[in-house]
Amino acid sequence: MTAKHVLLGVLGVAAVGLVHAQSAEIRTESAAAPTSAVTALATSSTGDTRPELGTLLPQSRLIGKGRLTFWGVQVYDARLWALPGFKPDTLAVHPFALELAYLRGFDNRDIAERSIAEMRRSASISQAQAKAWIDEMMRVLPDVKKGDRIMGIHRPGVGAQFFMNGQPTGEIRDAEFARLFFGIWLSPKTSEPELRAALLAGLG
Repeated sequence: MTAKHVLLGVLGVAAVGLVHAQSAEIRTESAAAPTSAVTALATSSTGDTRPELGTLLPQSRLIGKGRLTFWGVQVYDARLWALPGFKPDTLAVHPFALELAYLRGFDNRDIAERSIAEMRRSASISQAQAKAWIDEMMRVLPDVKKGDRIMGIHRPGVGAQFFMNGQPTGEIRDAEFARLFFGIWLSPKTSEPELRAALLAGLG
């Protein structure tokens, strides 16, 4: 079976076998018209606001969100915030935040290794590079349990900064890593096109 999502979450953030399984089902948390519903949630729901974004991305708004389930098991809720002018076809030049709110636990090695497998959908990654990035992800991404939130902040030309439950856990200063990592959810080559559509729903 093919892998399915965890960033992340990342930010992977992406998760492991269960998270990435082919039969995973995406359910958007919006009404019949997802674009307008997602936009409304961004301005009226405290559940979709994060204090850290006030400092990191003060002009950002919620673009979209979706829930990943696997065989009826809820895995995580994903949310995407971005600044005005955000375009998914030029991700590398835009700052944005991607959050995974976990609905079950995973250990960080599984998250890191599954993330590499998903990143390889978009580019060839050598074994040496994969090992280096796995080590880096294990440094900044802790084990997660139900209720934990991991947020990845894309910093164009720099890399990715990570937070767990609003507290910084570290950063990976590698722009190519960040491009491929966030592409797990946002690239057209993602294994979860329905989740990608849900995350980008607010763009119209």
